[in-house]
Amino acid sequence: MTKTIAFLLALACAAPATAQAPDSLQLSLESAVERALEVGDEVLLARAQVELADAQVITARAGGLPQLRLASTYNHVFENARANAVGQIFNQPNSYNTNVNLSQTVFQGGRILSGWRGARRFRNAARMTAQEARNQTAYDVQQAYLQALFAQQLAEIQQANLTLADAQLRQVSQFEASGRAARYDVLRARVERANIEPQFIQARSEYDLALLDLKRLTNVPATTPIKLTTRLTPESVEATVVALMADQGTVDSRPSVQAAQFNAQARHDAIRVARADLLPSITVFLQTGYQAFPTANVFPWSSGQLAPEFCPVGSTSARCQNGGWFPDRSMGVQLSWPLFDGLRAKGNIDAAQAQAKIADLQLAQEREDVAIEIEEARANLKRAEALFAARRDNATEATEAFRLVSLRYNRGLSTQLEVSDTQLALMTARTNEARAVYDLYLAGAELARAQGKPLPLPVTSPNEPRRTVGEQD
Repeated sequence: MTKTIAFLLALACAAPATAQAPDSLQLSLESAVERALEVGDEVLLARAQVELADAQVITARAGGLPQLRLASTYNHVFENARANAVGQIFNQPNSYNTNVNLSQTVFQGGRILSGWRGARRFRNAARMTAQEARNQTAYDVQQAYLQALFAQQLAEIQQANLTLADAQLRQVSQFEASGRAARYDVLRARVERANIEPQFIQARSEYDLALLDLKRLTNVPATTPIKLTTRLTPESVEATVVALMADQGTVDSRPSVQAAQFNAQARHDAIRVARADLLPSITVFLQTGYQAFPTANVFPWSSGQLAPEFCPVGSTSARCQNGGWFPDRSMGVQLSWPLFDGLRAKGNIDAAQAQAKIADLQLAQEREDVAIEIEEARANLKRAEALFAARRDNATEATEAFRLVSLRYNRGLSTQLEVSDTQLALMTARTNEARAVYDLYLAGAELARAQGKPLPLPVTSPNEPRRTVGEQD
């Protein structure tokens, strides 16, 4: 009996780790979060959205940069109407054309600059959305990890309770054989032991299910055994909570609010893009190249020249070309101004203004939701802190009560019923204390997530620097 009491008292101070297979995956809370941030579907999707936004910025910026194009054509005319009607001088069956065209848009009513600015803001919104997804994924993994830890500790408590019930049953049976206990005490001890065993089986099942959920979030194969290496202590959780309460966040520090702000600004840029359809656009272009008109069906290899010796016999022309390459250069300015487009521009402007109004309302709504979420998280943290203090004191008193009633029972001053009641109270107190520790840590993590701050990791000593997870790389 004394060894059993010492075993339960040791459990009250620290929960030992469950034995695992030697080839199991060692998984700490930090490594679990990092693994989910690398391979999580939500994070990968948000990262792909950022890559798409980067490509859209490049596309939007391309409209304001010079455009340089190389063009080359070959044309063969089987019958030339102008040559037949005017003169054989136009009868050039083969023509080659190679040129380089450089164009620069000088003015487009602000469409290019506004479009580029809007694309950059959409990209910033995508990045903030990706950070929000990272924070949410980190919180979900922490929640699953702590739920598995809690289920593991409950299983250990139930196992210790079952071991204690077996020891009590043996002791009561010995007391009955010596005439110090009645048959009723033995039957009661057997019933209590039988009632504890299903609770232990249920606790083991809940632990296995919690591990499966953690494996799903971290993309660990379901058949791979894992060992949870992180342990939460009341001291580490208290240090984390104190740091969180001292660091007050604001609504605008939340990534989802910043994403809504960038979206609203981009929608206002879209209005200026739509209004640019009412203004003229001016483009300057420069074209330089070469053209060749060989008289024979051969590719021209020389530069173009004009001389009398190139004229065919019987020709009346003073000079003829040799079929080589002649330079062809031009430049100009193009002005385009839509005077009437069937009210298409007005429709685009009205649509852009409506989308900007929707974005502004969504921003205001997101601010309100985040503000309420922060206050709720702060209230839940205060409630969890109060419950943690109360349940911790209750567990300490329940441990002392069980120690005293066990001593009284060994000396014949207490009944087996009192020992069973005290044992149940101790098990309940230890379960509530464990739940309070995890609830307090999760409440702190939820407050950090609601404020848009990196999620905290538990510290193992007061002098250890505060660590966080979920920050953008």
